[in-house]
Amino acid sequence: MAATSELSAVDALLLPTTTQHPTLADVAADPVGVNSDLGRFTNFANLLDLAALAVPAGQVDGLPFGVQLVGPAFCDARLAELGRLLTGEPAGVPAVDAADAVLPTADADRPAAEGAVPLAVVGAHLRGQPLNGELTARGGTFVRATTTAPGYRPHALATTPPEPGLERVTHRGAAIEIEVWTLPPAGFADLVATLPWPMAIGPVALADGATVSGFLCEPLALARARDITATGGWRRHLAEVAGGR
Repeated sequence: MAATSELSAVDALLLPTTTQHPTLADVAADPVGVNSDLGRFTNFANLLDLAALAVPAGQVDGLPFGVQLVGPAFCDARLAELGRLLTGEPAGVPAVDAADAVLPTADADRPAAEGAVPLAVVGAHLRGQPLNGELTARGGTFVRATTTAPGYRPHALATTPPEPGLERVTHRGAAIEIEVWTLPPAGFADLVATLPWPMAIGPVALADGATVSGFLCEPLALARARDITATGGWRRHLAEVAGGR
């Protein structure tokens, strides 16, 4: 789970595909050792159920050399696009939005599992944020980016890592940027069971009129938290913090 969480913060890992160019004689002399060395940068992808794509990257000592791109399961489309950028191949798919170009997006076209539970995500569990791995490790699938219905106010909590506490209000509320994910029932149940205080799961109304389960916050934790409603969402708040505003 720790490895998946770390990987969720990047688009992909760029690694060599192998470590050497063994001859048949080398393999015959030490088959286990050569095989282990050749799999130094590939075996972990199998063990962690990751996606990987190998592409040519020139030569070393006159012999072919390649690199691989490694990302979460089912991110093949993203890896293919990055591979085209590395090799200079013409793009075969339409360009993605700039906001999606730096964030994991390929799960959007992965079919939702039967009985999957929709979940509204507002802060540290967003794509590219520190806790996103808690979703992907439980089989989470990104569905779309949207906003809540007007009527919500997020607050910056003093948690580690930082995350917002979302409350529903009857006045002076706003539409807040969120993401909708789906989780298999078992994964959703496990997430709820391990959720730390003051976070809670409750009904969240979306801009399209639908209501799904989502991250909310116990009111007691909001008393000393900074209201960040004016930013419109967690990523914009983080950008303002990074800019010293």
